[in-house]
Amino acid sequence: MNRFQQRRLHLLLSGLMLAGSALGLGMTAHADQLDSITAAKKIRVAIDLGVPPYGMKDDKLNSTGSDVETAQLLAKDLGLELEIVPTTGANRIPFLQTDKADIVISSLSITPEREKVVDFSVPYAGISAVVGAPKGMNIKSAADLSGKKVIATRSTTNDQEVTKILPKDATIVRFDDDATSITAIVSGQADIFATAPPLLKAINDKSPSKQMETKFVMKVNMLAVGFRKGEDKLKAKVDAWVRTNLKNGKLNAIYKKFHGADLPDEVTKAGA
Repeated sequence: MNRFQQRRLHLLLSGLMLAGSALGLGMTAHADQLDSITAAKKIRVAIDLGVPPYGMKDDKLNSTGSDVETAQLLAKDLGLELEIVPTTGANRIPFLQTDKADIVISSLSITPEREKVVDFSVPYAGISAVVGAPKGMNIKSAADLSGKKVIATRSTTNDQEVTKILPKDATIVRFDDDATSITAIVSGQADIFATAPPLLKAINDKSPSKQMETKFVMKVNMLAVGFRKGEDKLKAKVDAWVRTNLKNGKLNAIYKKFHGADLPDEVTKAGA
């Protein structure tokens, strides 16, 4: 073998070694999430604890709510320790993408926009996007919001839905989490709230004189567990778990405990 051939062989072997290293790094970067969770014996679940009755703190500062109990049941059935990762509505998906959480169970509605960046499980619950206001306000449709100020929590489906229907002369004020939005309503910064019915009740509990009520429903959304894209094994595992617990009634029992009603028929049909 002459010097030229030796040089070519050396370059070829070097290239193969670099390619192998790059492949190894890629495999490490894209390690299967279910395998990682199983190895850690723990699942990190992002939950917004400022959205009663989905996520909240009780009088002893323990985490509770329908999403919290759903996460607890999932962890128990999978034989894993549960780590709740507190988040906000705006940070639910970013927490997935930056590996601060393994999954999201946090009143996360399935939308076409979100499906572009995350994957969803079979729906485990439902939520209505409504426009709420004090009982004395005459609001029956989007047209009645003309010239008025509306509060919404940033990046939620409520925000997205009300933005679609607001008259041009209406004003929308966005806050980064539901707790701040509720405080804004209670403190009189505005009277109209694009939200979910349970949060109207939370406002009335804090300030009974508000007498907030649903004026009209914008949309009924399906809630699902959120995953990073490409985690097919983890999604399949959770899908099977959701279907089992819809069928045996455990997810309905959790929902009814905190929401005072059975799961919407659309949810149970989706999980059939």
